Amino acid sequence: MEKDYSKDARIFKALCDEKRLCIISLLKEGEKCACELIEKMGIGQSALSYHMKILCDSEIVTSKQDGKWTHYRLSQSGSDNALKRLAEITAPTLDNRTKYHK
Repeated sequence: MEKDYSKDARIFKALCDEKRLCIISLLKEGEKCACELIEKMGIGQSALSYHMKILCDSEIVTSKQDGKWTHYRLSQSGSDNALKRLAEITAPTLDNRTKYHK
């Protein structure tokens, strides 16, 4: 049976867009309200919502509702998982490592 890569695809989809990388960079400074992200990025609410859905689906970003605004922050566990999956996916198998390092 083949491995299901759908969760991995969600993680890497979140990281393959310039606007989402900008959002991640802004969130490295700490939790941000959607209104702050809209202002700093110069995008509309619908564009931000689109990008935040992808980032939250990847579990790299988490959100919480506060009245009419949503607050976003980076998820340490989501970030750790993304790093782990990248390492697992790109690491050569044991057979290939020994073949190239002789």
